[in-house]
Amino acid sequence: MSDLHNFGWYAAQLKKHLPKEVFKPAPFRLFGGLAYLLVVVGCFLVIGLFDLHPLVNLLLSIPIGLSFAALGFLGHEILHGTVIRKGWIRNLLGAIAFWPLSTSPQIWRKWHNATHHVHTQQDEHDPDSWPTLERISKTKLFRWIYKLPFFVRAFTSFASLTVQFTAHSIKMFLVYIKSFNLKKQPTVFVQAVLPWITWISLLFVMGFEKWFFAFLLPLLIANFVIMAYISTNHRLNPLVPVNDPLANSLTVTVPKWVDVLHFNFSYHTEHHIFPSMSSKHYPLVKKHIKNLWPDRYHEMPMGQALKALWKTPRVYFEHNDLVDPLKGKAFGSLGNGLDTRDIKSKKIKLPTISKQD
Repeated sequence: MSDLHNFGWYAAQLKKHLPKEVFKPAPFRLFGGLAYLLVVVGCFLVIGLFDLHPLVNLLLSIPIGLSFAALGFLGHEILHGTVIRKGWIRNLLGAIAFWPLSTSPQIWRKWHNATHHVHTQQDEHDPDSWPTLERISKTKLFRWIYKLPFFVRAFTSFASLTVQFTAHSIKMFLVYIKSFNLKKQPTVFVQAVLPWITWISLLFVMGFEKWFFAFLLPLLIANFVIMAYISTNHRLNPLVPVNDPLANSLTVTVPKWVDVLHFNFSYHTEHHIFPSMSSKHYPLVKKHIKNLWPDRYHEMPMGQALKALWKTPRVYFEHNDLVDPLKGKAFGSLGNGLDTRDIKSKKIKLPTISKQD
């Protein structure tokens, strides 16, 4: 771990090779968001105003869900200040983009920008990191879960991608709401609750069947698309004592047209080095990272990353290994022996899981 550097060190090295223009905001990204909003509104109106066959409504749910996800990717970029710098406009646009996902922009900035980015893959400090064996041994529910067969856990984990973003957002609201001063808490509370009031009100206006196709099913689709990226961002990487993006982050590759539709969200290592840079410039950043540190940069096709997630457990042991407590098997992490094209485990002796709650 002696060769780890924090993200500021990498940023300083890379800035020497980048033009100043890449650090300017990119407001034209908002036109992409407008296009997605028009798709959502148009499909909502078609589902709401016409009594269509359920199969037609099902087909309309798909572009709504994909648009919800894309708006989430844009909201992520907006709230990093890469589109508009002015605070109140940034928060307003971020709230609109995150409205389908019912995520408060100020909670997101506290949880994602100020905590996850500062403490990425640092045990107990990163709100998005997965647990260590020591931590799960203290919780009865987790001990029970990790006694289930691996296939059951893998299947359940992938199925849960359809709700994970929403569930984690609610959890982060409960965790961070108290960290705001008393004057700001009502605003943050309204930001989190108002979208849910909107969607629940829509249920009474449209009726359950149309609401299911217009909102609930698209929300599940959006969760899955977003979490397909988020689950590959760090979950194959080790826990680290230093916030080193080349060690703790993974860039996945997708077809170019998917990158266009998803605002280059696949470039995650680049994002952790330059979170305040518009993602439109990340291909250039990637080029220089690969020139400077080719042996330390992690990238792979998204399909390969998801397959590796399916085949490996999500419990850390001694930071570098992913372990299956039930079978006593260990898998390396990226940079620590994990070959995602030929995943192999090794038998290790694990400490006895504690029976305390």
